[in-house]
Amino acid sequence: MGTVECVNGVRRYWRDLGDLVLPGECAGCGQARTVLCAQCREALSGEEARWVRIRRRQAGLPPVCAAGPYAGAVREVLLAHKERGALGLVGALGAGLARAVGVGLGGALPGGGPAVGGEVLLVPVPSGRGVVRARGHDPVRRVALAAAGVLRRGGVDVRVASVVRQRAGVRDQAGLGFWERRENLAGALRVSPAGVRVLRGRAVVLVDDIVTTGASLAEAARVVGEACEGGGEEVSGEVAREGPHPVERRRRGVLCAAVVAGSPDSFEINRN
Repeated sequence: MGTVECVNGVRRYWRDLGDLVLPGECAGCGQARTVLCAQCREALSGEEARWVRIRRRQAGLPPVCAAGPYAGAVREVLLAHKERGALGLVGALGAGLARAVGVGLGGALPGGGPAVGGEVLLVPVPSGRGVVRARGHDPVRRVALAAAGVLRRGGVDVRVASVVRQRAGVRDQAGLGFWERRENLAGALRVSPAGVRVLRGRAVVLVDDIVTTGASLAEAARVVGEACEGGGEEVSGEVAREGPHPVERRRRGVLCAAVVAGSPDSFEINRN
């Protein structure tokens, strides 16, 4: 283990211990003496997840379901977990993502399983290795694992498959506009050789923490769909956009994408 990994490991240990022994304030609203208050927890997992519609839809973007808008408490909790390493928030974030996955699969949580039969793979959109090292953890994978646990307890046959890799030279997406994100992510992802065997003929839900322009999810859908041998093309675009259960006729490939939060304007579009 290198020096950076050792330092990050020690940092995570003391951070987790501090959260358990001396909880400071709510990551969502600042309420004292709690890691996450009941109201902010409700904002993440209390409301029904919804399909979002991106204003300038990326080519190849699958249907996307989000637990809530990227604003207020949801935004603050995501940032605290992702950028400040507040790992104690992963359970609440996982519950929100699980709800989005459940709606995306056409199921209702808790209760019956998804509309597809057999095991479903949750495939996280990857961050670059340097970004993961700097943060000391992989936030999307961590939330995906928590969501998979919630789903399995609800009777859904699901597991996480971290098989997508980011190629070298990709810029951080933060602060980039629509066309910059699209150019930055074009050809930026690949499926590992072992991952191709894992994905072949399987049902997949792509997962991420946030969707803004959809560039990352569209590129992930492209490489995962190729690895699944085109299984993601079995449902027409009209059904995928408009149907209440867009994945019910699909049995393999990229069924949909699920995220903790979508941009607020995508939720406003969805209401109209």
